[in-house]
Amino acid sequence: METKSYMVQMNGNGVLNRNGVHGNGVHHVNIKGALYPTKSKSRRQRWEVKPSEMANNTLNPIRAIVDGMKLTPNPDKPMIALSIGDPTVFGNLPTDGAVLQAMKDAIDSQKYNGYAPSVGYLQSRQAVANFYSCPEAPLEAEDVILTSGCSQAIDLAISVLCNPGDNILVPCPGFSLYKTLAVSMGIEVRLYNLLPEKSWEVDLQHMESLIDEKTSCLIVTNPSNPCGSVFNKKHLQEILKVASRHCVPILADEIYCNMVFPGCSSPSLASLSSDVPILSCGGLAKRWLVPGWRMGWILIHDRNDIFGTEIRQGLVKLSQRILGACSIVQGALERILNNTPQSFYNNTIGFLKSNSEICFSELSSVPGLNPVMPSGAMYIMVGIDMDHFPDFKNDVDFTEQLVTEQSVFCLPASAFEYPNFFRIVVTVPEEMMLEACARIREFCQSHYRPPSRDSNDLDQ
Repeated sequence: METKSYMVQMNGNGVLNRNGVHGNGVHHVNIKGALYPTKSKSRRQRWEVKPSEMANNTLNPIRAIVDGMKLTPNPDKPMIALSIGDPTVFGNLPTDGAVLQAMKDAIDSQKYNGYAPSVGYLQSRQAVANFYSCPEAPLEAEDVILTSGCSQAIDLAISVLCNPGDNILVPCPGFSLYKTLAVSMGIEVRLYNLLPEKSWEVDLQHMESLIDEKTSCLIVTNPSNPCGSVFNKKHLQEILKVASRHCVPILADEIYCNMVFPGCSSPSLASLSSDVPILSCGGLAKRWLVPGWRMGWILIHDRNDIFGTEIRQGLVKLSQRILGACSIVQGALERILNNTPQSFYNNTIGFLKSNSEICFSELSSVPGLNPVMPSGAMYIMVGIDMDHFPDFKNDVDFTEQLVTEQSVFCLPASAFEYPNFFRIVVTVPEEMMLEACARIREFCQSHYRPPSRDSNDLDQ
């Protein structure tokens, strides 16, 4: 086809003089014999590339606080980091041999080198469904979405339930990612209180007072990061009653599911729900001690078909934004779930409980500190009586100076929007835990100031 070019001129009325009859500023340009309408527009005069609103609104509270701290360890003492929620850091908690063998076999089979469906292989989804299904909350493969870690599961769950301008209820203290994701999407975060004097149970009255017609999701973390708390059946039922009264679906962050100390029990929320629909988020990261493998999932527990097809289809569409979880881990997933021996889980929980008891016992006798004994997960929260530590402005200042003097790094709970506490990760080797507690004791003894008699007399 012959290519022709034309000089196009406009008359004073904005009408094309040739090959055009429009007065609306639309030019018909001939390209290889075809006419394509183009709108007249001004040309950019200079480069101006700016980050999106989503990027500007994305903030990780932990990074914001830690990056602003001046962390200069004591050169005479080796650093002990009790701040990182990664159980693999110190090498003392390897995953089980059966887990590794399942991965090796999946690689050697060469069946899982390509793209998997965005929601995951059907066989792998069925394996997860079989593992978590129970008579009170049955699951099939269609109820499972495989994700790139539990973090993506939480991202998808919030994205499918919430619109900009909605609000979600988030525990305080709670995992900082909820706020990071929600605020970046234009979703308001409302914090409901957990009560340290009640082993971090939910303040139900406060939680319910935050609900309105724009509340699209209630997030419940059980067992808890950062608290290490575990809700019993009765308390979970009370939470469900609140959600039921206000017709609010629940996002259950259950990544620490079954990581509960002996003597405690905590059923899944879905197994107790008769009418509240639940998206349960979990994964391999913590219970199987492989956070870097990035394998998570959403379990869709619909009740009375409230989610229906729309939420399911929404999750499928959202999963297609990226191409899902690692295909090799998916190929190993069935054997990981079926072949990991119970002794592995028991040994992990036994170690975490022992270290938690050591930490609680050692710090309970330190003046000015108030640890709260956990019942699961891998964390312990420690309160600071700031009135007795006048050298420090707040928990961030306290933990920063602890690094400077003792080379022990605990995460200030301001990162979880809960000041005057700090979080300890209990996955370190036992001897390191004992050493860290001894250093914390020495630090507190150096800075602790008892209430003076003179100030008490003045108060009277």
